[in-house]
Amino acid sequence: MSPGGRTWRDPRRQTVQGHEDRMSLQLLLLLPMLWGVPTVHGQMYSLELPESVTVQEGLCVLVPCKFSYSRTTYGPFHMFWFRKGMSGNRDLLLATNKPERSVHESTQGRFFLLGVTQAHNCSLSIRDVNRGDNGTYVFHMEKSFTKHPYLTKTLSLHVTALTHRPEILISVPLKSSHPSNLTCSVPWACEQGTLPIFSWTSTALNFLGPRTLLSSVLTLTPQSQDHGTSLTCQVKFPASGVTVERTIQLNITYAPQNMAISISQGNSTALMILQNASNLPILEGQAVRLLCVADSNPPAELSWFQGSPALNATPISTSAVLELPQTGTTGGDFTCLARHPLGSQTVSVSLSVLCKPEPSARVFLGAVGGAGIMALLSLCLFLIFRVKTCRKKAAQPVQSTMNMNSVEGSGSRAHQHQYWTDSPSDHPATAGASPISRKEQELNYAFLRFHKPQEQKDSNNEYEEVQPHK
Repeated sequence: MSPGGRTWRDPRRQTVQGHEDRMSLQLLLLLPMLWGVPTVHGQMYSLELPESVTVQEGLCVLVPCKFSYSRTTYGPFHMFWFRKGMSGNRDLLLATNKPERSVHESTQGRFFLLGVTQAHNCSLSIRDVNRGDNGTYVFHMEKSFTKHPYLTKTLSLHVTALTHRPEILISVPLKSSHPSNLTCSVPWACEQGTLPIFSWTSTALNFLGPRTLLSSVLTLTPQSQDHGTSLTCQVKFPASGVTVERTIQLNITYAPQNMAISISQGNSTALMILQNASNLPILEGQAVRLLCVADSNPPAELSWFQGSPALNATPISTSAVLELPQTGTTGGDFTCLARHPLGSQTVSVSLSVLCKPEPSARVFLGAVGGAGIMALLSLCLFLIFRVKTCRKKAAQPVQSTMNMNSVEGSGSRAHQHQYWTDSPSDHPATAGASPISRKEQELNYAFLRFHKPQEQKDSNNEYEEVQPHK
């Protein structure tokens, strides 16, 4: 401090301070470049743009873009979006906010520059994206009355196949003969694009209802035969040529119908299908298996009753099968009841029992008569055999006599056979033999056997006479 209260400054120190201030200013000017913020004529700018965007074909996409600049910059800015290398080596202009520049005709109506410079927005909207939009895009911004761009940056757009599918909404469960509305929608599509075309395919179609931009309504009155059939909603995006669809199986609720009873008897595996009020004859004591069949959705609750099912009656079976191990002699009526939320239905069968046949009196007499005939035949055969045996024994002595006579008269051509049946005077009794009574003497027997004469060369015939003794 100098005398008099004034501060003294060293001139050399002032020179060093001025140099430091200039260095600080240069560093401040270099910071934007170090941070990646471009500068044009000392003005600072920034641009926020993703490096790549992926979108499915047929849809819309919004490419976000945002920029900023220093407040000391004045004058309007022009923004441009180009498709790189589309027209030879030249970039194809897609969208701009400069009225004097015209975009390519192939991109009109699909590429839109949404932002304005006052809002610092440079976003790009693409509608009805197709596979041909896949590529590299360039954005740059320039100030009015200058030919040099202030900002330039590239973007890669990747277009993939459409994997979304339509959604089918059923407002209430489908019931037979009840009209219902089904809605097919594509909520993932964009309303700004070309309207999609809806089409329905089904055997149960009735008529189409109202539609919106992204949905279509079908009014359907299904029947029981439509249960399990297919219904398809197809959506076509005409601008991109893409078609997608969804198919569902109709689940229709309907009451029991076409009820029937399957019957198997005894050990037989063959089934008999009977309709309502059928009559079936069965043998007494034979096992019977009854199976109740009902067509409904969801499946009906089946039960069996003997006779007609009365109110609060107790079923004899709570399943579809009724087993009758042995049928009695009276038979009876059996009814199957099918309970369902939409209504109930019954089917009945009447079993008529046939008694087992018993042997009749005629059959019994026939059996006895047959046995008697067999016994009589056996007796006759025995007697015939016995008589033949006796005859053989009686013929033996006569044969001996004949043989002896034959030997005695062998010298002549005539053969004389004599049989004696006279009184005992002609045949003296042996000594010691008891006398024969008169009655015994009057009983005479003779056995004759005639042999066929042998053929003789000689034509002379000889005869002999046999005379009984008196």
